[in-house]
Amino acid sequence: MQNSYQDDMNLRYLRTFAAIADLGGFARAAALLNLSQPALSRQINALETELGVPLFDRVGRRVQLTSQGEDLLRRSRRLFAEADALGERARSLKSGEIGILRVGATPQVIENLLAEFLIQYRRRHPGVEVHLVEDGGVRLHGRLERGDVHLAMTPMSGTRFHARLLYPMHLIAVLSPTHRLSRRRVLEIAELGEEPLLLLRRDFGSREWFDAACQDANISPRTLLESGAPHTVVALAATGYGVAIIPSNAQVPARVVRAAPLVHRGASIGRWAHIEWDPQRFLAPYAEHFVDEIVAHCRRDYPGRALVRRAPPLPRPQATGG
Repeated sequence: MQNSYQDDMNLRYLRTFAAIADLGGFARAAALLNLSQPALSRQINALETELGVPLFDRVGRRVQLTSQGEDLLRRSRRLFAEADALGERARSLKSGEIGILRVGATPQVIENLLAEFLIQYRRRHPGVEVHLVEDGGVRLHGRLERGDVHLAMTPMSGTRFHARLLYPMHLIAVLSPTHRLSRRRVLEIAELGEEPLLLLRRDFGSREWFDAACQDANISPRTLLESGAPHTVVALAATGYGVAIIPSNAQVPARVVRAAPLVHRGASIGRWAHIEWDPQRFLAPYAEHFVDEIVAHCRRDYPGRALVRRAPPLPRPQATGG
C-alpha cells in the first residue's frame, strides 16, 4: 500500500515540479495550480526528499533547475504523456470505443457473412479488435456459457441467453446438374430416401434438423460421407458422387451445381439464425453496437437469400431480451 501511495504522490508532485520549471518561479506556479506558496514549497521539499536529489537552486527569489532537475524534468514529461494516454484510453474503454470482442460462429457464417461485414465494421470502429472463434453450431452455446466468446452467431437458440434474429436458414440439397432431381424448385425429403448422401458432421446445427426430419419422415439416410467442411460435400456433389445436404448460408457455386431447398410435407426445414449473448455477463457498449449493426446488415442481405426465396417461409420466432 505504501508504494501505491508514493507513486500517486510522485505524479502529483512531479506535475508541480514541472509547472515551477515551466513558469520560472514558485509564485506563478502557485497561482496556476491554485495553491499557496508554502504548500507548493512543501510539495517540492517532499519530492526532493523522496528522490534524494535537489531539483532547484534557489538564488534569492529566483529558482534554477539543477542538472539533476533538468534530467528528471525530461523524464517526467515522458511520464506525463504516458499517464495522459492511459487516462484517454480508460475514457475510450468506458465509452465503448475500444476493446476486444470475441465472436463465435460456424465456418460458413465467417466465410459468407462476417468476412464482408467486418470490412465496413472495422472502418467504423477502428478501436475494436474482433477475435473470431470458429466452431460447430451445436458447441457454440457451450463457448458462450463458459465465457469463451462474448457473442455467438448460431441457429440453435439457447433458452437462457438473450438473442436477436438475423435471417432464416434453410436446409438445401446440392446436386450435379445431370442429376434426375436437379430441375426441382424444392425437394421433398422423402425423395432422398434412396439417394447416396453427403452430410455434415453432427456438431453442425443443420445436421440435427436433417436427422429430425428424416426420423419424422421414417427415412434411413444412405450416408457416404460425414464432413466438417461444406465445400467438401459440395465439390463431391458436383461430380455426381452423391447429394450434399447443407445449410443455405453455405457457399453454393451456381455454375457447377444445382441447389434446391428441402421441405417435409410442404414445410421448409430450417431455423432462424440468431446472435446471442449471456445476460449474466457484462456486455460492453461496442458489443451492443456490433449486434445492432449485424442485425441491420442482415435486413439488407444475408447468405443464401436468393436461393431460399423459392422455399416456403420459416416461422419467425420471437427474439429474447436485448
